[in-house]
Amino acid sequence: MPVIPLDAADDPRLADYRDLTDVSLRRVSEPAGGLYIAESAKVLDRALRAGHRPRSVLVQEKFLDDALALVGEDAEIYVVPAEVAEQVTGYAVHRGLLASMHRPVLASVEEVVKDARLVVVLEDIVDHTNIGAAFRSAAALGADAVLVTPRCADPLYRRSVRVSMGTVFQVPWTRLPEWPRAKPLLQEAGLHLAALALSEDAVTLDAFSAAGHERVALLLGAEGDGLSRGALAAADTVVTIPMAGGVDSLNVAAASAVALWELGRALR
Repeated sequence: MPVIPLDAADDPRLADYRDLTDVSLRRVSEPAGGLYIAESAKVLDRALRAGHRPRSVLVQEKFLDDALALVGEDAEIYVVPAEVAEQVTGYAVHRGLLASMHRPVLASVEEVVKDARLVVVLEDIVDHTNIGAAFRSAAALGADAVLVTPRCADPLYRRSVRVSMGTVFQVPWTRLPEWPRAKPLLQEAGLHLAALALSEDAVTLDAFSAAGHERVALLLGAEGDGLSRGALAAADTVVTIPMAGGVDSLNVAAASAVALWELGRALR
């Protein structure tokens, strides 16, 4: 079994967990494509089921059996005391297990949306919690794919993965190019572009749902600024969720859940 006890936080074999931020993990030249960190046995299990490959696992003794059951002999398992895990990562590893994972090659937009009826497009959302929550809504409420713009936060950032409960591995996703280049990629797939935004010419969500569009791409923008002018110009329809109580909008993750429930119900 590839089980290796380690008791020093500065051991070079722990470099993936100690020396690299999430940004730099994406940019390492070896292995090609970069890395990301999966945190907890549940998240690692979902990553493995999605076909992702582990490079190593960092685990505390009491979680060793969980790690062995998941990765077997596919990766080295570094067993460390709790205090060493905290020294390496800079925080208490309550979930007991971290895995250094090879980043998969992203599919093309055409591949991801080919058979999709309901697609979520996340534009320039930089909050990792919102990214994770939006993916969780997408998985739970029947979205077939998620597309993220170039400036959008990384779905494989450890906080995004954790908040999503590992559903970033469940829903097909890839990066979308900038507007207006992105528009024909979606139109050629037969998707009607619905921008969730405040506008005088917006139609209500229930009215849009009742219109009976067979394939929809739901565009969601960042907190504060909302969707860009490019996204709004690309949209076929601007859609709004009617509000009460003097509130004009919802958090983007909450808005995604409301819209996906309504659109998913109509498509079903």
